[in-house]
Amino acid sequence: MSDVMVEVRGVHKSFGALEVLRGVDLEVRAGEVTVILGPSGSGKSTLLRTVNHLEKVDRGWISVDGDLIGYRSSRGKLHELKEKEVLRQRTRIGFVFQNFNLFPHLTVLDNLVEAPVSVLRRPRREAEATARRLLERVGLSDKAGAYPLQLSGGQQQRVAIARALAVEPKVLLFDEPTSALDPELVGEVLDVIKDLARAGTTMIVVTHEIGFAREVADTVVFMDGGAVVEQGPPAAVLDDPQHARTRAFLAKVL
Repeated sequence: MSDVMVEVRGVHKSFGALEVLRGVDLEVRAGEVTVILGPSGSGKSTLLRTVNHLEKVDRGWISVDGDLIGYRSSRGKLHELKEKEVLRQRTRIGFVFQNFNLFPHLTVLDNLVEAPVSVLRRPRREAEATARRLLERVGLSDKAGAYPLQLSGGQQQRVAIARALAVEPKVLLFDEPTSALDPELVGEVLDVIKDLARAGTTMIVVTHEIGFAREVADTVVFMDGGAVVEQGPPAAVLDDPQHARTRAFLAKVL
């Protein structure tokens, strides 16, 4: 059995005349952390959003744990799934957004319970027990009854991570999870992600945190102009990049 958890093949995506992804191929193995680096506008976030079908691909396909995302294959053709089926697929693909995206009118506990109860039909008592364990894991067991706006940005992002974990996803996607935070709050969020990496969680992380990539990533992917320019172990890509575009980018950020 293949240990590839996420497979991206020949993915193209355009917005009008702007081609944002140009034939992207990517494999993420189970239990590994892939960090995607690149300048603004390189297609990093769009690629991440295609993995859970928040953005539909124009060409190519994506699978998670062997299942096509957003489509089913029949007689050599792809047919788009209904929204209800896509929503169920998304429960297997946790997504942590740059700006938290918590429900402001729900308590922290209810934010974590919402998807397991409404989408996965889990008993509320079971979902709450899981939610409390996850809040303890991210260091926020005392905030279950608080509302998002009563929390710091770092706390909100840790709640967002716990919420993504509440549906027991196969893979976690992070879209620049620290870029909306004050500098002194970045560490508390990265520590939670590092803990998940040590526990063997499969993750794809779009970030500008080079030190985090060096410490945690199994694979570093550098994107530019909607394509994967270079990829490999952190020591290879960050310390001995082979492509001139990678070298130029790292010279500016290191």
